[in-house]
Amino acid sequence: MAAKQAVVVLGEIKFAQSALKKLESVASVTKHIPSTKEAFLETCASVKPIAIYRPLDTSQTVGRFDSSLLDSLPSSVKYVAHNGAGYDQVDVEHARTRGITVSNTPGVVNEATADTAMWLILGALRKFAAPARSCAAGKWREGLDVSADGMGRDPQGKVVGIVGMGGIGRVLARRAAAFDMRVQYHNRRQLPADQEAGTAYVDSLDKLLATSDVISLNLPLNKHTRHYISHDQLAKMKDGAVLINTARGPVVDEAALVQALESGKLAGAGLDVFEEEPKIHQGLLNSDKVIMLPHIGTVSQETQRALEELTLENIVVAIQTGKLKTPVPEHAH
Repeated sequence: MAAKQAVVVLGEIKFAQSALKKLESVASVTKHIPSTKEAFLETCASVKPIAIYRPLDTSQTVGRFDSSLLDSLPSSVKYVAHNGAGYDQVDVEHARTRGITVSNTPGVVNEATADTAMWLILGALRKFAAPARSCAAGKWREGLDVSADGMGRDPQGKVVGIVGMGGIGRVLARRAAAFDMRVQYHNRRQLPADQEAGTAYVDSLDKLLATSDVISLNLPLNKHTRHYISHDQLAKMKDGAVLINTARGPVVDEAALVQALESGKLAGAGLDVFEEEPKIHQGLLNSDKVIMLPHIGTVSQETQRALEELTLENIVVAIQTGKLKTPVPEHAH
């Protein structure tokens, strides 16, 4: 009987124990608790795995799977199963040159991320950030601005402009419609009519920015989308608009955003991701107009279970068939 191929599971499997047992039935699994890049590479050199399970929250310990790390992996590694929909932490182009195929978890995060975006939309429109801080500090309504111009606004009738109408964007459109908001979107291509579900396609980003009360960013981070929203784009937004980012921090030029908030161009922002996280721009921390979360858009029991299950399943399928179940688009063909 042939020996089982080796797999390194980086980090803890918190929910998907059945999926882990299934992987253990077809592979020899080594669990590595992340500490340093060097310790991880030592484990890989010793085990010589065919596949690596990579959780999203190891960027501060093991680090990004960049060209340097990928070049340091043993030649046995053929698959990296990344736990997360966004995969900007993995250099997929360089992985291809090393003969490594990468998977991600498309679709699994749609509901939770859309819920988070909707919460941020409501919080930013209603200006909940400042009074929430006051209440938590035992100061009741001290941070509440009750002037005519300072009060928050209701979502009903407002126009949400979604940048990136993929799975998350389409779920967010449903959430926004439930609050009687009008939804329009900008994509590289217009969706088929049966996927638009009452939303309106806008063929240019500039027009979307100029006609939306709320802009929600739901696009991936890559070399084309870094600082996708900067000074020029913020200037084209409606006066008093709100910017929401649940995508990736570097999609927004935070220094430009702080200027737009301080000048009064924007009425508020709702952020779950940050340009240099976990560091947050001091101007955002100081602002009463910004409602923030520490990149927890997908941190729920149900979503984390589904993420773990699909990531582990990718490795099982790869061992059994030689192909990952959900390869990233760059590796799909």
